Amino acid sequence: MNDLQVGLLMVGVVVLLIFAAYSAWQVSRRSPKQAQNTASSDWHPPVVKEPSLVDAGVMDRPFGSPVLSFPEKKPGLDALIDAIAPITLDAPLTGRALLSVMPHVRRIGSKPFAIEGQNQSTLHWEFPVSDQFYTQLQTGVQLANRSGALTDIEFSEFIQNTQRLAETVNGTLNVPMMHTEVNRARELDQFASDHDAQLRFVLRAQRSTWSPSYVLKTAARHGFVAGGTAGRMVMPASSAGMPSILSLTFDVQAAMADNTTQSVLNDVVLTLDVTHVNRHEFAFDKMRKAALMLASDMEGSITDDNGVVLTEAAMETIADEMAHLYDALDRCEFSAGSPLARRLFS
Repeated sequence: MNDLQVGLLMVGVVVLLIFAAYSAWQVSRRSPKQAQNTASSDWHPPVVKEPSLVDAGVMDRPFGSPVLSFPEKKPGLDALIDAIAPITLDAPLTGRALLSVMPHVRRIGSKPFAIEGQNQSTLHWEFPVSDQFYTQLQTGVQLANRSGALTDIEFSEFIQNTQRLAETVNGTLNVPMMHTEVNRARELDQFASDHDAQLRFVLRAQRSTWSPSYVLKTAARHGFVAGGTAGRMVMPASSAGMPSILSLTFDVQAAMADNTTQSVLNDVVLTLDVTHVNRHEFAFDKMRKAALMLASDMEGSITDDNGVVLTEAAMETIADEMAHLYDALDRCEFSAGSPLARRLFS
């Protein structure tokens, strides 16, 4: 083999090595990022049990001015949010007797329905307990939630169920006026529409896609835990039993794949249900910080649902609007994160 042939052979080998390296780089670039140093390819963070109490753009509803007027509140069932029908009893009844005749109804249409008795000993209103005595009863149906306002038909069904209970226990029903309660429901629904807000940040992959296992481990480093369903992580509240501060969600099918290291994710979504989280959690600050840190770690961008990049100025504007929203909710006794707010915005 002469010098020319040797030279050509060496050039060919170099070209093949360069091509192989380029091909490997392309494959690596297209492959989703993987979690490093995990004991198992299907690693999952600990699961948190979320409380069960009962998206458009970055913020899905504007804020309005409070325009509500309500009668005096009662414990348990609350006149701020419920239509209440009192039942006068001729004599105290045991909780055991009440529980045996109470209708098995938990919702009227899309609205929660409840029955309470006034405890003879404590005078507190409560769901009947078998070994207690009750001097009065009241039923209630929620006036509004995210499904809308209580309708005439729903109100009529509420009264029918309450009337049957009153007849069964030989009680006298004081029927609230349909016109008044339905108007209150519409007013409350308008208030809810003007003051509801859910924030969504979309983290979009830039340099390379992600695998679910990579997202899980990266998010876990920043305080997220598994949320109990596939493709969902949450940042727990500082107090036990309260709703999670943030949720991070991604494609369910990718999360449920047999090999999550090979599934491909192009984006994940951070969500804050503003009215469900106490303002003292500083939820938006945590959301912004989490988004920035995740975007940095995973080499992604932060956008709204339409793909518009969210600037620092845009986030400051959102923070100011949230402060006004919190103030408006506080003034109307629907403070963010309170039981009443969580009921109304459910």
